[in-house]
Amino acid sequence: MILTDLGLIGYAQAEAIQLETLERVTAGERGNTLFVLEHPRVITLGRQGGAENLHVDASFLAAQGIELARTARGGNITCHFPGQLVAYPIWRVEKRPGGMRKFFHDMEEAVIATCAAFGVETTRRPGHPGVWVDEMRKICSMGIGVRRWVTYHGLALNVGRDVSLFNMITLCGIQGARPTSLSAEAGHDITIKEVKHVFIREFRKAFADSALAADQTPQQ
Repeated sequence: MILTDLGLIGYAQAEAIQLETLERVTAGERGNTLFVLEHPRVITLGRQGGAENLHVDASFLAAQGIELARTARGGNITCHFPGQLVAYPIWRVEKRPGGMRKFFHDMEEAVIATCAAFGVETTRRPGHPGVWVDEMRKICSMGIGVRRWVTYHGLALNVGRDVSLFNMITLCGIQGARPTSLSAEAGHDITIKEVKHVFIREFRKAFADSALAADQTPQQ
């Protein structure tokens, strides 16, 4: 696995990097890659739509410096912002045991184990990809795209206490769903740096059957 920490990076720039990497992984010129990063404030719409779940108009978002982006990932509407850990695996799944169902399961497992490391118990919600604290409090959203059996896009784990950007949407299009975060659930502030370290470790464990390189260091 090639691990790259992109730091705080704009949504469009990160998507361009994903697509370039997607082509290289598909062509066999690069191994499976995991990007970890944060985004400035952006609201994204997935392939299943989501505009109907946006509570403000584009002009209001622009005035607040919040980007609105349509994406090729699955799922509905979600938000990204500093204080949220985003992970984009560019991953070959064609010959991976369990296919896409196992891929989602393992991404969820990495997040569940990460949250547990900070004393926060989380769970899956059948029919709704991602990770939840209970039936209505969501701590991590997931949505991917797939081209020629290689994935892109990924997951977003709320770490910091401020999840107010979600007030502008109906979270994932699910009425009554509410956002939460690691810091809120743990009852104390947790940094992105701390969570990155743990998440990368747990991702390696969850995807161990993909022959991850245990000594791979982040590329800057």
